[in-house]
Amino acid sequence: MATIRTVVFPVAGRGTRFLPVTKASPKEMLPIVDKPLIQYAAEEALAAGAEKLVFITGSAKRAIEDHFDTNQELEAELEAQGKHDLLDAIRGIVPSYASCIYIRQPAPLGLGHAVLCSRPVVGNEPFYIHLADDLIDGDEPCLKQMSRVFEAYGASVLGVETVDRSQTDKYGIVAADRIDDRVSRVQRIVEKPKPADAPSNLAVVGRYLLTPAIYDKLATIGRGAGGEIQLTDGIAALMGDEAVYAYAFEGRRFDCGSKLGYLEATVEFGLKHENLGDQFTDYLARLVATRLRG
Repeated sequence: MATIRTVVFPVAGRGTRFLPVTKASPKEMLPIVDKPLIQYAAEEALAAGAEKLVFITGSAKRAIEDHFDTNQELEAELEAQGKHDLLDAIRGIVPSYASCIYIRQPAPLGLGHAVLCSRPVVGNEPFYIHLADDLIDGDEPCLKQMSRVFEAYGASVLGVETVDRSQTDKYGIVAADRIDDRVSRVQRIVEKPKPADAPSNLAVVGRYLLTPAIYDKLATIGRGAGGEIQLTDGIAALMGDEAVYAYAFEGRRFDCGSKLGYLEATVEFGLKHENLGDQFTDYLARLVATRLRG
């Protein structure tokens, strides 16, 4: 299997849909039970073979750096208290072979610009992009699935899923020629089209595996929708030079950029939690029974 060594996490966004909780705390630090979204993202990338974790940050994002940093005082306290399970949990957030790199996005110029900021550390090799808002729960990490598609076709891969046509204006939408049940070759990609104008209802949802040729495109396309440098526009330009594939991943996606999606993820991950799942299941059963009686 092809090994992709680098993953880029664009985490500079403000998270205004979750105000006031995101006024001083990054949206990527919102917890799903006992781990923040950004840790789930890092774990997925590490499981897919990434060793270099590149965070494109903005103001008020220091908590992300602190989360992945060593806290010797806390570790000493947990050691003294004999809380070895908690000690192992915080020591194991980033394995010793992996490195974290933080790059400040100087201005909020869009997802494409955030990705472009990673160019000096990614270099001339393919890389993952992971948007932590999209939490995907599956038997196999989504990025690892996509790496197999890259190995088979040697070209960029977009993680996609079918959405309701009324929702196309929230996503990058692709028109693609199907190759098999899960892989298609992209013929067109449009950023947030109105339902009437959408070429399909196949949406790109927070997972990318791109060749380094994307950087030249992002550097030259200029600003698009909203006055920002759009990653979608860069991918559209890339398709003029090389193939791009869409992969319908296996697993369930939770849109944790929305409050409802975040609540759904919290419930689902709570139900399957190793230590809390049974108790939480009983609680929800009692709660539903009470509501139905009421």
